[in-house]
Amino acid sequence: KMNSVSSRSHTVFTLTVVQKDNNTGEQVYGKLNLVDLAGCERLKKSESQGMRLKEALHINTSLTALGKVVMALDPHANQSHVPYRDSKLTRLLQNALGGN
Repeated sequence: KMNSVSSRSHTVFTLTVVQKDNNTGEQVYGKLNLVDLAGCERLKKSESQGMRLKEALHINTSLTALGKVVMALDPHANQSHVPYRDSKLTRLLQNALGGN
């Protein structure tokens, strides 16, 4: 049974760094994503109900979407479409995962 007070969510912390050359005015940007993914929920085992069930379904859906993106990025997958838009998580991480 799942802990009733545990937090069930993904966390994404994005740090953007800008370096500016004072002589030329040229700027260089960098981005660092720190990601903590919630684990996959076994709905029967966790016995989640109500809001917890909804959270678990959203977590599982976003983890599935992330897996689809990773599979689509495989050079041997012969897939032209990468489904970044399938979840908020994959849209947030699109640049880090290989999309522009």
